[in-house]
Amino acid sequence: MACAKRFTTYERPDVSFPTVVKKDGRRIDFSHDKLQASFALALRKRPVASAEVDNAIEHVEEQLLTAGVREVPSSRIGELVMHELRKLDKVAYIRYASVYRSFEDIDDFKHLVDEVRT
Repeated sequence: MACAKRFTTYERPDVSFPTVVKKDGRRIDFSHDKLQASFALALRKRPVASAEVDNAIEHVEEQLLTAGVREVPSSRIGELVMHELRKLDKVAYIRYASVYRSFEDIDDFKHLVDEVRT
């Protein structure tokens, strides 16, 4: 009280997310922090409000919880993230997609940019 600072706490229910199945077959626990870091990296230096990012993260997590599965491929999470990024910021979407889809050449990149333009 003496420092006159306010602290905000966020409550999240303790829920069981599906296990994430990586491309190499490894199974890992879902990580909210990794999901948040993915959004932060794609949206770095982009004019998107943190509340919008939080809502997008919640939407991805909600879809994972309501899917009713015990395991989810990491590729499915990547697709959900791309969908949310496309709604938030086109540049962030292209950044994420170019890494996520492992573009082989400039034509792949060009096709994605053309897709976003239409």
